[in-house]
Amino acid sequence: MGINSNNIEDARFEETGYSYTLSLISGKHKPVILYCLMEYEPVRFNEMQRYLGRIADKTLSQNLKELEADDLICRTVYPQIPPKVEYTLTERGRSLMKVLDMLCDWGMENRPK
Repeated sequence: MGINSNNIEDARFEETGYSYTLSLISGKHKPVILYCLMEYEPVRFNEMQRYLGRIADKTLSQNLKELEADDLICRTVYPQIPPKVEYTLTERGRSLMKVLDMLCDWGMENRPK
């Protein structure tokens, strides 16, 4: 047998693309937020909160800020009274949708009948 170039002794999960992708979408709510925007954008904060169900304002706000910081979503504030804020996917966020679509397809094909 030859030398195995895929030696687990030298491998580090945190250096993989898979690890990086999971770091962006990990958590209970981020994938659902991205899915919601994929299906319904633009979405306002209260609409997102209703879509997600039981989620605290602070939790939703924190998740949205993290997704915005990772350049997956865009927050647009309209200068009016009362303030209007909408969320949409960025181009980078849209590029992730094929991954979420594949997860959705797999779930539809493999969910219990």
